[in-house]
Amino acid sequence: MAIPRRGRARLVYGVVGLCAVLLAAATSGCSVGAADAAGNPVDPRIQKIMDKPEYRHGQFGILVVDQDSGRTVTSLNPERLFTPGSTTKLFTLSTAWDTFGSDHRTTTPVYAQGKVDSGALDGNLVLVGSGDLTMGGRTKPDGTLDYRPVDHTYANAVPGHATLTPENPLAGLDSLAKQVRDAGITHVKGDVVVDDRLFRPDPELTTDPTPVIINDNVIDILSTPTTPGQKAKFTWRPQTARNSVSYDVKTVAKGKPTNITATMGDDGVIKVTGTLAADADPWLAIAQVPDPAAFARTAFIEALDRAGVTVDADATGPDPAPPARKPSGDPVAKLVSAPFSQEATLILKVSHNLGADLMVCMLAVQRGSTNCEDGFASIHAFDDKVGVDPAQASQGDGQGGVDADLFTPSAFIPLLKYWTTRPEAKEFREALPVLGSSGDLALFGTDSPSKGKVFAKTGTRATGDALTGQALVNARAMAGYLDVGGGHYQLFAVMFNDALVDSEDAVLSIASDVAQISALLQQDGAKSESSSP
Repeated sequence: MAIPRRGRARLVYGVVGLCAVLLAAATSGCSVGAADAAGNPVDPRIQKIMDKPEYRHGQFGILVVDQDSGRTVTSLNPERLFTPGSTTKLFTLSTAWDTFGSDHRTTTPVYAQGKVDSGALDGNLVLVGSGDLTMGGRTKPDGTLDYRPVDHTYANAVPGHATLTPENPLAGLDSLAKQVRDAGITHVKGDVVVDDRLFRPDPELTTDPTPVIINDNVIDILSTPTTPGQKAKFTWRPQTARNSVSYDVKTVAKGKPTNITATMGDDGVIKVTGTLAADADPWLAIAQVPDPAAFARTAFIEALDRAGVTVDADATGPDPAPPARKPSGDPVAKLVSAPFSQEATLILKVSHNLGADLMVCMLAVQRGSTNCEDGFASIHAFDDKVGVDPAQASQGDGQGGVDADLFTPSAFIPLLKYWTTRPEAKEFREALPVLGSSGDLALFGTDSPSKGKVFAKTGTRATGDALTGQALVNARAMAGYLDVGGGHYQLFAVMFNDALVDSEDAVLSIASDVAQISALLQQDGAKSESSSP
């Protein structure tokens, strides 16, 4: 049975692992001593970070455990419950990875319902949503999935830092359309239907995942400055007849504030307004697609047209009701996803919220349910399997954005240990962000001796105080592996909760200090390893 959910908090900076792209330094206060009751010491350099006055009202939890011996190396508040932010994704993705396997692929089929005569289908084409997170829209030529340190899905949460991957977000639909044409269909007399019955919408999941996802269910608007006083230039994607852009972003003088918002009206018009400094880099904003199935239908009809297949039905109409019985037989087209390990890597590297919540729904489907809530039974079963203490772990969504998400530092250790015993140990470890190298840790520790030696899922949660103008940093956390040399690893979790700060820079600085703590833990471990007989 799933743990009951509590109310969702409004996210200001998102559960983004606070995106490594953000620079600075600060973390939380610690009101306890520099060692636990067992005498496992905290490095004085780490204690100095925790003793910063701005963090005196918060609290840290730290736990480092030797992978092979199980010896506790460093410990501070290891069994205190903390808000975890996106480190929650470790539990979701571990369950899904263990359930589906590294090589699992999702197949999205298209069925022709009716007879085909001289290239004309006297009936409907039905695209069956199967839970493919990327639908070919991030696939590189080598078959891996592309990502950037700050994903486009975070464009509004972390303004000015998100960037786009170069791949065509409609590539999967184009592939399906070409296959339909190659199957001998050149004209659809009926309609195009997106069958999205795989699972039901779940408003309790913050991102509300859907069985068909095109471009993460958002539209990207990229603005580029021109001359002060003139409108900025823009491009947008994916473009369909379902939407248009009303653009009013003015280029202002160098150094002036940039603030761009994008909102979609009921008529499908995306209104983009604001200012863009003349010396600013291209600036990304996103608008949420309100009806993903109808959007996918329009995009697929247009892809069919590009492939030489005409459709009598209006491309901008609603998504028709799916057939009473799910289509069966041989599909006329099918899109096969990247391996699950690639989807998991994408979700973990960029802290992809929609993907993490989607995994909860796919776990429910695997159990034979259309109710996403049932996916939590699989997560709890995995926790029991690896030995997570149920008194130290509470999970209410897939991505780490609700109040029901609470974990102790100790709760992460059995999970991390489990993967070291599996054939996928290296693959799982390298799917995590890597300090100074990849994912949302790419820009932290670039000059550190620990660069490339800390593998960790990050997590951040922050909310705004409308009365004081301050931001409450509910959480900044990291959990994963420390490479201490000689093929030896330590398992670790660093968690911080609760600091009030008065600027965006101060919020962002917390991520830097937590990363620095992880680096110091790695260096301590490496020093100890090198001095061992």
